[in-house]
Amino acid sequence: MHVEDGLFAYDADAVVLDGAEREAVFARAVEADPGWADYERGSGRRLPVVALTPVPGPPGGPGIDSPAAFLTTVHESFRRELALVRAEVAAAGPRLGAQLRLNCLSACHGLHFHHTAEDTHLFPGLAASNPELAPVLERLRAEHEVVAALLARLEAAVRSDDDGDSAAVLADVDALIEQLEAHLDWEEQQLVPVLSAPL
Repeated sequence: MHVEDGLFAYDADAVVLDGAEREAVFARAVEADPGWADYERGSGRRLPVVALTPVPGPPGGPGIDSPAAFLTTVHESFRRELALVRAEVAAAGPRLGAQLRLNCLSACHGLHFHHTAEDTHLFPGLAASNPELAPVLERLRAEHEVVAALLARLEAAVRSDDDGDSAAVLADVDALIEQLEAHLDWEEQQLVPVLSAPL
């Protein structure tokens, strides 16, 4: 099926969940928004729960017509996602709920995947065609390691068995956002002109 989530458009496999898996996912949805349980009760039927698994390939969408546009679009999605996570953590009260934990871990996983892809695919290609970028790429890789350490710290706090101390998690989210914003801004300043150049 084709999915459009407001930022990206992509193809995904859709699977209707059942049994214990359906119950676990529905329980997380109800925790995030209790209205789902009320709606299911009021409807007199069991609501379907569908899992979407993206089909491998780059996301597309309006305005994503070059490597530079793709990079800045992905970066903007991380900026927005982390701003949402920060707002959710700030409003969480003393403990983190399951959906908030999932949102944090999803953002962390996405950032880790993005930086790994840059380190293993984008940067080697840029280095081969633009040797003058060697110091830039070296700095970006070093910044990826700093961000990875912050992600690991945040993931550990979110995975904690003590229901998560939201004040500590908020401090970790703020540290990550500060470092990541500086990193993304500098990366775009250095790489967007190169990625925008005609081949």
